[in-house]
Amino acid sequence: MILTLTLNPSLDRTIEIPELIRGEMVRAGATRLDPGGKGVNVARALAAHKLPTCAVVPRGGPEGRQLTELLEEEGIDVCAVPVTGHTRSNVSLVEPDGSVTKINEPGGELVPDDLERIVKAVLDTVVAGDWVVASGSLPPGVPDTFYRDLGRRLTERGVRFAVDTSGPALTAALEARPALVKPNRDELTEFACFPIDSIGDAVRAATAMRDAGAGTVLASLGADGAVLVGERETRYGESRVDRERSTVGAGDAMLAGYLAGGVAGRDALIEALAWGAAAVRLPGSRMPGPGDVDRPSVGVHASFDLSRAL
Repeated sequence: MILTLTLNPSLDRTIEIPELIRGEMVRAGATRLDPGGKGVNVARALAAHKLPTCAVVPRGGPEGRQLTELLEEEGIDVCAVPVTGHTRSNVSLVEPDGSVTKINEPGGELVPDDLERIVKAVLDTVVAGDWVVASGSLPPGVPDTFYRDLGRRLTERGVRFAVDTSGPALTAALEARPALVKPNRDELTEFACFPIDSIGDAVRAATAMRDAGAGTVLASLGADGAVLVGERETRYGESRVDRERSTVGAGDAMLAGYLAGGVAGRDALIEALAWGAAAVRLPGSRMPGPGDVDRPSVGVHASFDLSRAL
């Protein structure tokens, strides 16, 4: 089973508009409301493919109850942990050319008692051999070492640990030696302290992340594809997208695809890229199902030009 942990989930409302004009009244077109948060999106993508998953989320206030209901409607097994803070709401304004303006609330504070209940929910649910995917930002009240400390406890139990976060939380989490880390280009740049202008730069930064503790690094590079750097392999892949509708959740779909593909080798990277590209072709933060995934559009290479510009 793959369990996802999202400490800062959200209700994500996506509004399609003809053009964003500051200070003016803009008439909306289509709108949709989705459960959001990076780990939530991973669970949604897995559930869309009928794969067993459980989403652990803090639930605060009426927004938290609505989040839980939306997840259950998508067929996801939800472990909702009552907390004292509120569940945030986010808004994405999407223009016809694919431009997305996001307004994200900071999320409610989690106090120590909340965190203890969340950790207990995770540890009570998983068994050896399972995956736990800890994704997203840390809300107010959560120490930067939270993912690191949880990862160490999971590893002791034989549970495989994956992390998708940024900044000090990511740096600290690497000390727990997670089996998988999924940074994007900005997170690679921040960690490595140099710009990611070529495939070689991405590989060097991912290698540095492995040196710091990561088992395998799946680095998403947006429209330029992804690099996979592990103990025995380094691969580069890309997927063609003719019409981009929304990049929201594409990295989360990529991570879900990689886990679904077996977390090793060419086939797993193909799944990752195909799921990520499928999410980009869909509106809002909708996660792709089997009918959305186009594997033939993916190219994966074990040998490639490291100097190629991104």
